[in-house]
Amino acid sequence: MRKFRLLLFLWGIIWSVAVLAQQVPMLTNYHFNSLVFNPAYAGSNEHLTLNLSHRQQWLGFDGAPVTQTVTAHSPLRNERVGVGLSLSNDKIGPGGSTDMGASYAYRMQVGASKKLKLSLGLQASVANWRGKFSEITVEHSDDPSFSQNQSRWLPNFGAGAYLYGEKFYLGLGCPHILEHDLRKTKNDTEGIFAKNYRSLYLTTGAAFPLQGDQLVFRPSLLVQSAGFLSDVKKEVAGQNVGAPMSANLGAAVLFRQLFWVGTSYRTTFSGKSSHDSANLWFAWSLRNGMRFGASYDITLSKLRNASSNSFEIILGYEFDVKVKQVASPRYF
Repeated sequence: MRKFRLLLFLWGIIWSVAVLAQQVPMLTNYHFNSLVFNPAYAGSNEHLTLNLSHRQQWLGFDGAPVTQTVTAHSPLRNERVGVGLSLSNDKIGPGGSTDMGASYAYRMQVGASKKLKLSLGLQASVANWRGKFSEITVEHSDDPSFSQNQSRWLPNFGAGAYLYGEKFYLGLGCPHILEHDLRKTKNDTEGIFAKNYRSLYLTTGAAFPLQGDQLVFRPSLLVQSAGFLSDVKKEVAGQNVGAPMSANLGAAVLFRQLFWVGTSYRTTFSGKSSHDSANLWFAWSLRNGMRFGASYDITLSKLRNASSNSFEIILGYEFDVKVKQVASPRYF
């Protein structure tokens, strides 16, 4: 009964987040919300899992990104099948988007030892993109590009693959395969001002027990490529459009199967872009299945001259009735 009430409470938070308004969410604690990046992650925890996060980026910077995400996923009675729901809400400056997706994953054993599973996932989603351009102060008030607000509903689909075992994982996901021109209309004769591009996510990591299950070291890597298989640079003549490929290299330690302490470094592979941030985070799992945590990002780019750092908080719940019967713990 308590778990049922908690489920209702968390879903109440989900819908309160949904009514609120960066193309893809940036998360430091992405380990707990991987369904946002890869639909094949659905059901991989082997039980119903709920996760919520709130991110406030570049404190003190007017119009800085604010992001909320919610994910819920679980295996079905047919344990080969996993399903999930995800919701992400972004607001940056005068624009914002709310993205809702449903995921389906089919999982199979790999190798004779059956210590690895390969999950293949599909996702269907719809996003509401909003631009309140009339709120922008412009030099020429009669500029038609900023004369009215915009709101678009953008359907999409995604796919992913996730190979994982007790102490290793490797994932590749593209949550939004379709690209949408956000500003151009059928009767528009002006150039493209905004477009969302597909992003590809590569994730990998491993767990190394140092003192059995009492102390575990976990390195991890997230690589994001914005504009994958797109002519990003050619969209607008004379302009450099698109974001460089980025990487988040991290390391964490798990104490007594309850307390995570981690750090990560976010940067890009482009020589023209500065390093982004150095991040510190923790997560604490309680015996009743509840988990909470937070992260603090120290800005390393030139934005530190105009703003403060970023923070993120997470809340989760593990419906671990089956997990209590399993000897080996989950590290991913």
